[in-house]
Amino acid sequence: MNFQGSRRRGEDGVTMVIDFLLSNARLVLGVGGAAMLGIATLVVKRLIERAGRAADDEKVEQKMAESWEELSLVSSSPTLLKKGIKGVVMKHVAKATRQQKADLCQQHQTLPLEVQPKPESKSKRLQLCVLSLQDRLQQYYHTRAALAPHEVQRAQSLALDICTEIQGFLHSRHPDMPLGEMSLGGSLLDDLQVVSADHACLLVPLQLEASLWRLIPGEETLLTHPLHWMVRRVNLEYFPRGRSYWDRYLVGGYLSAESVMNMFSKGVMETINWPSISSTLDCLVRPVLGGPDLRVEIRPGSQGANSTEPPLFISMLPLLREEDVALTCQPELTSPWVNAWHLSLYPWETQRLAQLDSADNGCRRHTLKILKAVCKLNPALRALEAAPLANLILHLSDSESDWSEVSLDVRFQQCITELIGYLEQGALHSYFKPAVNLLSSLSEDQVDQMGFMLYCAVSEPEILLI
Repeated sequence: MNFQGSRRRGEDGVTMVIDFLLSNARLVLGVGGAAMLGIATLVVKRLIERAGRAADDEKVEQKMAESWEELSLVSSSPTLLKKGIKGVVMKHVAKATRQQKADLCQQHQTLPLEVQPKPESKSKRLQLCVLSLQDRLQQYYHTRAALAPHEVQRAQSLALDICTEIQGFLHSRHPDMPLGEMSLGGSLLDDLQVVSADHACLLVPLQLEASLWRLIPGEETLLTHPLHWMVRRVNLEYFPRGRSYWDRYLVGGYLSAESVMNMFSKGVMETINWPSISSTLDCLVRPVLGGPDLRVEIRPGSQGANSTEPPLFISMLPLLREEDVALTCQPELTSPWVNAWHLSLYPWETQRLAQLDSADNGCRRHTLKILKAVCKLNPALRALEAAPLANLILHLSDSESDWSEVSLDVRFQQCITELIGYLEQGALHSYFKPAVNLLSSLSEDQVDQMGFMLYCAVSEPEILLI
């Protein structure tokens, strides 16, 4: 009898049912229930695979009994769906992870003499088996999250070279354009970039006449969105249109962010002599055209394509400043409103984290960098951006005062638990603008994947540090 063929035919029908259930799981069961159903699906798959194996497998009946026992443990009763993640199912996930660790520790004993690992590699494996979560987090930070100083210096140097070239071009081509001094900004400058130094941001401040322009908070506009501000032209009866350089980008009495972005795209990205800059910097520099932002790609070496080093992407970001308010020109965030400017909360969040850590010598920024690296390297969590993670830590700081290095493992696990709660609610409100939901851009499928991964990490957080 062809067991493999029979199993495949049986799997087709089961797969159709399972796919239908999983696609509608979150609607009926919520994040926790969807995670439960996902684990149950894996158990069913194991049951089918064991049933379809050849008859000469050892202890077939015992394995079948174990599969039925596992399936019964994830029953769909409301009580278990509510509490099962913390109980039976997580116990099985923890058991599987502990078994993998045990296999890793015993592997060196089962290898033949000729393939026995070297003493140093053997000690590393044994070390992994006995490391505490605190040690694993520190190890992960230094080996995966933190950037090497020479890597940061190289990226900053290239970004500043590009900054000098672009600013020189603008001063020569548009001498009457009122611009402030361009500078480097973002996570690369603030020591918050993780995994690799692959992007940088050049801030291009626009200078507006205080008597001719007024920044309108988002709550006071017709849009009523806290992050969508507008810039109104005022005193037209005394200073008619044309008195300000930026009057040429007016749309309906407001400075249009989209018009300003189009001007920089055509006047810089499509006009500047990039091959000449490439030869000057001895690397391949080219604009990334067709995207929503102003981005330049840099590859080491004159050819670029043959380089093994990752490319560096540098984004130009026009912005307006007034006291502690920074409005950025990012139409991809304010679409479809052509006149709207984005209120950047990044400076406030970064400054607040630095102030809190400075006051108590805490590890909030340290924790943030670990969480950012985990999300960047884990496909299921990759859609989670830096802003929700930073606000997660800011909210947690209001209720937890101990952020010392010795409590890093406790805070990391607490962040996982808190994040699960926010995903279940479907909302993580901004620390500085509570009306803004930082999870609104996530799809249901993304929430389901994140919920499943994080639920598994509740009892075994090490799975996030692989």
